[in-house]
Amino acid sequence: MRVTKREHACMILDEDGRQLVIDPGNQTGPVSAPDLIAIVITHEHADHWDAGRLRELLAANPGTPIYAPAGVAAAASEFKVTVVEAGERVTAGPFRLRFFGGTHAEIHRSIPLVDNLGVLVNERFYYPGDSYATPDVKVEVLAAPAGAPWLKIGEVMDFVTAVAPRATFAVHDAPLSPMGLGMAHARIEAAAAEHGGTHHRLENGDSLPIGEH
Repeated sequence: MRVTKREHACMILDEDGRQLVIDPGNQTGPVSAPDLIAIVITHEHADHWDAGRLRELLAANPGTPIYAPAGVAAAASEFKVTVVEAGERVTAGPFRLRFFGGTHAEIHRSIPLVDNLGVLVNERFYYPGDSYATPDVKVEVLAAPAGAPWLKIGEVMDFVTAVAPRATFAVHDAPLSPMGLGMAHARIEAAAAEHGGTHHRLENGDSLPIGEH
């Protein structure tokens, strides 16, 4: 299995030539997935799903299932969304999905919380969406959020040390300047190293193998 980082919070996982796309939002350019098996959307905020991106993916791959929490189904009502909840398991082609959490991290007490699900893929790759929901297994690769209104880098470091993955890379990085992203990389790298993990400074289009760490 391999994960390719796209802009901001979007990722493409590839297993045996088939793809799983996660969070193709409005900060992400066109996504190429010629043998798309499924789409996962962690929550309803526009930087994690975009109608135009979904239309493009579904036009090229008609009938592809979309898995997401109830808030996404309400927000993306023009699309057929299969609602999933924390604790649920789904198999889509070569991808075994498990969902964790249930609620977006708090931005401010005045802003309503929305549904959010972290997703564990094949018991090896984990992405929490906009949360610090921790999976119940030791994962190989963690996609760690790096910059957001809800995020404090010290909390990200605690999250990384709690998950203790073998490898990390940064996502949710569109809000950051080059200087800010460099600082986030350094902090995530330090947290990953506490348990012998390696941080990878992936840029848009870079890929990381899962199964070789």
